[in-house]
Amino acid sequence: MCTAISFYTQNHYFGRNLDLEYSYYETVTITPRNYPFIFRKLPALTTHYALIGMAYVKDNYPLYYDATNEKGLSMAGLNFPDNACYYDTAEDKENVTPFELIPRVLGMCATVSEACTLLQNTNPVHIPYSDELPLTPLHWLLSDASESVVIETTKEGLMVYPNPTGILTNNPPFPLQMFQLNNYMSLSCNPASNTFSDKLPLHAYSRGMGGMGLPGDYSSSSRFVKACFVKENSVCGTSESESLSQFFHILDSVAHPRGSVRLGDDSYEITVYSSCCNTDKGIYYYTTYENNRITGINMHHENLNGYKLVSYPLLTGQDIFMQN
Repeated sequence: MCTAISFYTQNHYFGRNLDLEYSYYETVTITPRNYPFIFRKLPALTTHYALIGMAYVKDNYPLYYDATNEKGLSMAGLNFPDNACYYDTAEDKENVTPFELIPRVLGMCATVSEACTLLQNTNPVHIPYSDELPLTPLHWLLSDASESVVIETTKEGLMVYPNPTGILTNNPPFPLQMFQLNNYMSLSCNPASNTFSDKLPLHAYSRGMGGMGLPGDYSSSSRFVKACFVKENSVCGTSESESLSQFFHILDSVAHPRGSVRLGDDSYEITVYSSCCNTDKGIYYYTTYENNRITGINMHHENLNGYKLVSYPLLTGQDIFMQN
């Protein structure tokens, strides 16, 4: 399971937690403008916007989990089990496999508005990458510096929902995620006051009681509520350091420590990595489960007019500074 966030200070930041029980040895991968994206049902995209993001590179093809293009448009795919639906090929549509959706949208579009126009004729088709890599049921958070939307493909068809929270987790479908926020509208970051009864001498005995009732479990619906509450009440400076620190703290509030989500036997879901991309500067930052130090990679330090992928393996060993 996962949590994705769009966040604004002086710049726009976009990132996510990837919560899984395993790793595909993903890398931070830069796709330059002239790398040819080969599509299964559409002509190749031989020139496009440059991308940076987290990907599993298979047969020299970047299978992006999340990415940002050089214009600042960002997109992340999140697990959407039991609800995602992919379709048969349609002759009157642009047929795109789910693993091609991020490259196609970010390769061709500079804004959410442009992407929404492209998606109007897009048909996500049920074509796996290979027999060894079947399709994952996904929905997507798509954001630029002005707005966010959620893209879902269900039995009802491809739907694009405005997302005023800039947050996405997994299930249920996004309209239900938004509706459940009504259950928590009385929560506050302010000190609690006695609205229970003016006839009883009730008082706040601890700080933070205004948020009592905020979910703290690791389910996707609870993570959505908690991430929205933490982000909406976020107080952050505008420097790069302050913005990054706050972004990762928001993600940490819904991260999975090993042992908290057991999948059976000795298998546990953990937050494999957390990412934060400054979409205005094209700098992709990340931490991993074993390495809390923030590592950054600047896409503009590479040749964005090139033809070959540039990949950086994740630094996964804990980096501890001994002060004495």
